[in-house]
Amino acid sequence: MAKQFASAGDLAEKNVSFTEVGKNLWAFTAEGDPNTGVIIGDDAVMIVDAQATPRLANKVIENIRSVTDKPIKYVTLTHYHAVRVLGASAYGASEIVMSEKARSMVAERGQEDWDSEFGRFPRLFQGHESIPGLTWPSMTFSDRMSVYLGKRRVDLMFLGRAHTAGDIVAFVPDANVMFTGDIVEYHSACYCGDGHFHDWPGTLDRIRTLDLDAIAPGRGDALVGREQVDEALDNTADFIRSTYRPVARVALGGGSLKEAWDACRAECDPKFADYAIYEHCLPFNVARAYDEALGIDTPRIWTAERDREMWDALQG
Repeated sequence: MAKQFASAGDLAEKNVSFTEVGKNLWAFTAEGDPNTGVIIGDDAVMIVDAQATPRLANKVIENIRSVTDKPIKYVTLTHYHAVRVLGASAYGASEIVMSEKARSMVAERGQEDWDSEFGRFPRLFQGHESIPGLTWPSMTFSDRMSVYLGKRRVDLMFLGRAHTAGDIVAFVPDANVMFTGDIVEYHSACYCGDGHFHDWPGTLDRIRTLDLDAIAPGRGDALVGREQVDEALDNTADFIRSTYRPVARVALGGGSLKEAWDACRAECDPKFADYAIYEHCLPFNVARAYDEALGIDTPRIWTAERDREMWDALQG
């Protein structure tokens, strides 16, 4: 019998953690569900990634209010994916920040991504009826922008393509802490369906050069201490290379997508099969790796229809 589509059958609630990763810096995590970062400055709060719906964002706000009553002024979105951005309205922020490239991707494929992700993982869209529409930034930048929360500076930076073409990170230099979005994961599968396999390891290396004391990753536990930071960077790079190499060998040899899928499973299952959302991500990862190996630089747009066709072809 074919496996249930993506994470449609994942209905179990996750245990939430709210972990301090530096002075007045917090990571909202939930056992492999999307994380949200919280940066508390002298006079205001910045959110890093918003959750998929206002209802889920309100869970983050409840935790924020347990540690500060300062106003939430900024919502920074590390990329355009629906599960990261559609809850932004709940925070009542005066500014929503994205990279210019991420904004262009909202325009190009934001609605298709919303429809696709909703079908893949309905649990993450609790209260979806309250989403007011696509989330658009009020501020964008190309490579780097600094935001001041009083004396606390937050550096928003594009360090290279990885999980998407428009990923950014939020670096807080006074604490030497970074919020990476889905460029870095911890014991959670990387979703590579819109990724850039050739560029991703170099982007991780640029993060590594900062010699960080802590990272709040896109999924998985907060990483406090340089040993955990290095482990997560190494592991994420290994996941990317282990996914791409066997698929590329098959694709460049003229093999089929199904043959690439089998080759990828042979290499990745022994190392990563117990990671959160592994089975969810794998078909999309193989499809994108196959395309990239054949020279398709811009990821093809996922639609709900394309999702199902690909899933059935690989799982049947």
